[in-house]
Amino acid sequence: MNIMAVFYMAAGVNHFINPDFYLKMMPTWIPWHKELVFISGLFEILFGFFLLFPFSGKMAAWCIIALLVAVFPANIQMMLNAMDENNPRFWITVLRLPLQILLIRWAYGFTKP
Repeated sequence: MNIMAVFYMAAGVNHFINPDFYLKMMPTWIPWHKELVFISGLFEILFGFFLLFPFSGKMAAWCIIALLVAVFPANIQMMLNAMDENNPRFWITVLRLPLQILLIRWAYGFTKP
């Protein structure tokens, strides 16, 4: 669980260090782009932190699953942006989509007693 906790805390910190990366992923139909980038980063940090404790780890894992589902449209937008730009790294954005499913499965493993 500690690896997953560090992974999410580091990812959350990156939202504050490199917000432009995440801002590019925001679908146009979602409002408050900058605010949501920072809020999602804060939640990643918090959920990662709470994974470290037995009393909160299971709930934190469920929250991470919910967060991954909530940010999935941003991953789709990232793929669409790369496709529109004829980005040669388009395939990386395509691979991110099933990666989200693997991350959900990883978190789900921590929801069991």
